[in-house]
Amino acid sequence: MSLYLYHLTNLFIVYLNFLQTFSLAGLGAGATEAVFVNPFEVVKVSLQSNKAKSSEVPSTWAVTRVIIQENGFGLKGLNKGLTATVARNSIFNMFYFGFYHSVKGMLPECENPYTEFFKKIGLGFISGSVASCLNIPFDVAKSRIQGPQPVLGEIKYRTTLNSMAIVYREEGLAALYKGLLPKVLRLGPGGAIMLVVYEYSHKYLTEVFK
Repeated sequence: MSLYLYHLTNLFIVYLNFLQTFSLAGLGAGATEAVFVNPFEVVKVSLQSNKAKSSEVPSTWAVTRVIIQENGFGLKGLNKGLTATVARNSIFNMFYFGFYHSVKGMLPECENPYTEFFKKIGLGFISGSVASCLNIPFDVAKSRIQGPQPVLGEIKYRTTLNSMAIVYREEGLAALYKGLLPKVLRLGPGGAIMLVVYEYSHKYLTEVFK
C-alpha cells in the first residue's frame, strides 16, 4: 500500500510539473496575444454596437480614426478594456494548453489510431469548454467596458473587477455567464479541432522534413 502511495505521489508531482510548465506558457501566450489584438477588439465592438443600417455604418478604418482622434491610443481609446482582454485570454490559454498537454502527456498513446484520434479530440473539447467557462466573466466585463455605456456621456464600466462587481450586483451571478452556451459550442469543438490539426500537421511535417 505504501509503495502504491509512493508511485501515486510521484505521478501527481510529475502531473503538476507538466501542468505548471504548459499553463505558464499558455498564460504568457494569452497575455501577449491580448496586447496585440485588443485594439482590434475595441474597433470590432464599436462596429458591432453601431445601430445604423449596414449601408450607413462607417468602415473599419473610419471607426479607428474616430477612436484615436477622440480618445487616443491609451486605456480610454484604442486600448480600452486591455486589462479585461489580458485576463480573458490569459485564463483561457492557461487552462486550454495546460490541461490538454499535461493530461495528454500522462496518458499512454493508444495503438489504435482512431482511438488515439478521438482521445485527442475529447481532451481538446474538454480543454476548450472548461476554459470558456473559466474566462467568460472577464469576457462579459470586456464587452461592457468596450461597448456603448448605458448613459450617454457617463462611463459606468471602467475597470475589469469593478465592471464584474456592477454586473453581479445589478443583474445577478447569471449575468456574468451570458453567452456561455454559444461560446462553449464555438470554442469546445473549435479548440478540439485546432489542437488535433496542429498535432497531426506537426507530426506529418516532422516526418517529411526530418
